[in-house]
Amino acid sequence: MTSDTQAHLAKLLEQTALIHWDELQVHFARGALIRVADNVDLVETALSIVKNDTAAVKGLQALKQLDAPNDDDARAWADQNPEFWALVIAPWVLIQGPIPPKE
Repeated sequence: MTSDTQAHLAKLLEQTALIHWDELQVHFARGALIRVADNVDLVETALSIVKNDTAAVKGLQALKQLDAPNDDDARAWADQNPEFWALVIAPWVLIQGPIPPKE
């Protein structure tokens, strides 16, 4: 991994945050929300998008590991208002989760 790639990853990691669904709804409504599967690294996926790595992005999409949430997801999340890991890669907002509530 090059130092440039490491720097990009570090910057993206700093921009990653937990956020509740009620704050993400507006991004869903404008079609800018992208869900990253839980078994995929959110920050590395963001880096693939930033670096325009079409092969990596299309590979994740083909495996349904990178896709847009659907209306049923949004309705369920609106009822529960769960937290997600989120990262903005303009114009997109990548999310991962929902995160199980703490007991």
